[in-house]
Amino acid sequence: MSALSTRADLAVRGIRSLNVPVSRRSGAGPSDDGHVLIGGLGGAIPVRSDSPYEVSGNRLLLDGADMGIDIEPVKRPRFYDLTTEDGVSYEKIARLHGANVLATTVVQTCIRYNADQRCRFCSIEASLETGATIAVKRPEQLAEVAEAAVRLDGVTQMIMTTGTSAAKDRGARHLARCVAAVKAVVPNLSIQVQCEPPGDLATITDLHEAGAASIGIHVESLDDNVRKRWMPGKSTVSLDEYREAWREAVRVFGRNQVSTYLLVGLGEDPDELVSGAAELIEMGVYPFVVPFRPLAGTLAVDTDGAQAPAASVLEDITARVAKELQAAGMRGADQKAGCAACGACSVLQTAGG
Repeated sequence: MSALSTRADLAVRGIRSLNVPVSRRSGAGPSDDGHVLIGGLGGAIPVRSDSPYEVSGNRLLLDGADMGIDIEPVKRPRFYDLTTEDGVSYEKIARLHGANVLATTVVQTCIRYNADQRCRFCSIEASLETGATIAVKRPEQLAEVAEAAVRLDGVTQMIMTTGTSAAKDRGARHLARCVAAVKAVVPNLSIQVQCEPPGDLATITDLHEAGAASIGIHVESLDDNVRKRWMPGKSTVSLDEYREAWREAVRVFGRNQVSTYLLVGLGEDPDELVSGAAELIEMGVYPFVVPFRPLAGTLAVDTDGAQAPAASVLEDITARVAKELQAAGMRGADQKAGCAACGACSVLQTAGG
């Protein structure tokens, strides 16, 4: 198997009995996963009991055979041992993703979480229901955690996402307040913000002026039929509104500092997905291609019984999108912060994108 084939297979089929110190359960997704370094590159790998892959002595095995690939667990960060003065665990405020990324959902509720509106792959409020996090992270709390994560664990970038609010800005203004608070304490920490297109596009400038270095405006699919089926609430925000927001974000943040998720496995035609990715690249937007992976507690799993895409399909789409990115001179690693800069949830880094 090639490196890309193996990485695509791992992204879909996961590793069984993956017992690592840094992992993620439920939440906004994209999966229940363990965080490892695969040949030195970050990987957020699904934990699946039916996987043919396992790890023994930091080596990847397939059906018991050594694949010649090193798998190193990401170490548990020291900031997880701390609590705020009012007794909230730092781990409930922000978490380590990959080896060096601090990530937080600043508002853990979403106006689209009713069953008839919810994105079918999302369980953003599940981690709140289990007590793994708190509903709203205050700016000063995030600043406190970020300072500790940088000082104690060498965190180099931060991702702030949010559930969608009922306000016109859809939650972006609280993001801006959180960014400003963190930058006041750790000015050299690069931050990506993630939100739906804010109702007032001037808010994108507010986010940049607060100190955000990059932005993710995530559409998940460019096929309206797929959007209506998988994201009934979110699909009421038109693709034209997304395009307007992406163009404004590129104007404000710059080319290749804007990204969007494209999920493989929602039923979109592969050729159309790649064509849509090429359109985004031409616009200066990085298409972060990620496989849909079944996440416990989501409607996709609990109601639909949906399955991850075939690894061959993920490999094919990823390779083609990576070629488009290479032709345009765009790499995820060139983003200042964010999911594409981390790359752990995608296979694009392995494909050269």
